[in-house]
Amino acid sequence: MTKRDAATGFDLSGLNVLVIGAELGIGRAVAWACAKQGANLTLADLAAPDALAVEIAAAHGSSVSAKAVDVTDRAAVEALSAALDAAGTSPDCLALTAGVIKYGKWLEQDPDDWEQDFRDLSDINVKGPINVARAFLPGMQARGWGRFVLCGSIAGRMGGLMAEPHYAASKGAVHALTRWLSLRYAKDGVSVNAVAPGAVATRMTEGTDIDPARVPLGRKLTPDEIAWPITYLLSPAASGMVGAVMDVNGGVIFS
Repeated sequence: MTKRDAATGFDLSGLNVLVIGAELGIGRAVAWACAKQGANLTLADLAAPDALAVEIAAAHGSSVSAKAVDVTDRAAVEALSAALDAAGTSPDCLALTAGVIKYGKWLEQDPDDWEQDFRDLSDINVKGPINVARAFLPGMQARGWGRFVLCGSIAGRMGGLMAEPHYAASKGAVHALTRWLSLRYAKDGVSVNAVAPGAVATRMTEGTDIDPARVPLGRKLTPDEIAWPITYLLSPAASGMVGAVMDVNGGVIFS
């Protein structure tokens, strides 16, 4: 049985799924959602999310391992890819949810601080996905099947509800990268897609004020409400999705 035939529909049974950025927020919710769909999981973050791996394995009887990786470090990402390959757990499906937001003001913030924020955002939100794509997509290509899902943002669509320009630019870059990668790898059975969340109730948005009147749904989204669309895009059910940037924003913007 090939990986292509291992699962159908929304089922991830028999598939190796890597979630990078799994410790908190959307990534944590993706890890739980994938476990519920029967995936063999590798969970990665800056520090290995060991406690989460133990918790998920106990709850679902899943095969779960935890790894540490810094997506801004190309060599570290490549080492993770090599380690998973050596262990026979190279990902069939990969969700990259690691990211960062900075709220420093466009002109009001100290210029040197703003430049540092810009460098941090670019390294994590843009260079990080490129490092991950370079390390993992060729393996999926060689095996003839794969799913890679990135995390964009409503800010990459229309500037966001509270985002500053450096964050909006970084997420716009993720959307463009999603489409570039999808065109390169689709013919080899590898689908690359993204989600573009609106404001989500995570640690990254704690202490921020979102005017509910600007969101037709009337509230921030939950991590689970982003995780399940990501899990769908990771699954065989999304076989026709190529280069899509799926809007999950409570109705703020339609594209």
